[in-house]
Amino acid sequence: MSTHPLLSVNESIFSNRGSDYIAMNRVLAAWKAVGQESLNLPNFITLVRILLIPVFVMLFFTPTPDRSLSAAVVFVVAAITDLLDGYIARRTGKVTKLGKLLDPIADKLLVLSALILLVNIDRVSALVAILVIAREVAVTGIRAIAAGEGMIIVAETTGKYKMALQVVAITMLILEGTVLAAFGNLHLAGSVTLYLSLVLGYVSGGLYVWSFWKQVVAKGL
Repeated sequence: MSTHPLLSVNESIFSNRGSDYIAMNRVLAAWKAVGQESLNLPNFITLVRILLIPVFVMLFFTPTPDRSLSAAVVFVVAAITDLLDGYIARRTGKVTKLGKLLDPIADKLLVLSALILLVNIDRVSALVAILVIAREVAVTGIRAIAAGEGMIIVAETTGKYKMALQVVAITMLILEGTVLAAFGNLHLAGSVTLYLSLVLGYVSGGLYVWSFWKQVVAKGL
């Protein structure tokens, strides 16, 4: 007994829909699993830091004493979240791939945005900003290559000191011209601290490159 052509078409349609439904459920389940893993407090804090960057830029794009003071507060709060998200992630065991990706990106966006704006108002030399950006781009590129090859390169303590000095230096340079400038020569103090952070940045970058090169040689790449 032959099957009616219309019934065969309907069975085919329902079969295809059933397969699509199963595939869709699998995709949704995968996204749900990723979301549950990534949407945690440390990553939320990192996202807040990223969202604070445009707020800082808007405040400091056309600086006045009051706007500079507000921009400095936003910058310091954003910098503090860098310490907070990493601490909470390690203490609670909620270190995720998304967090490892977003955290360094947020740090670089924050620092480089501030440096570019400081260059714009002649408080930081363009050469210093270029050297800082070159270092960050080089280290980020090496980190991406290392991750692709399955290499684990531990962050140098010198790099953490570099970041701390950058935050201190940039904050002082932002506050130049505000009421807090009465406490001392913020431009000189900020510039010296920034130069010191630049030296530490290249020292830590060199150590990072050396660690990467040793693993490249060991793997025979």
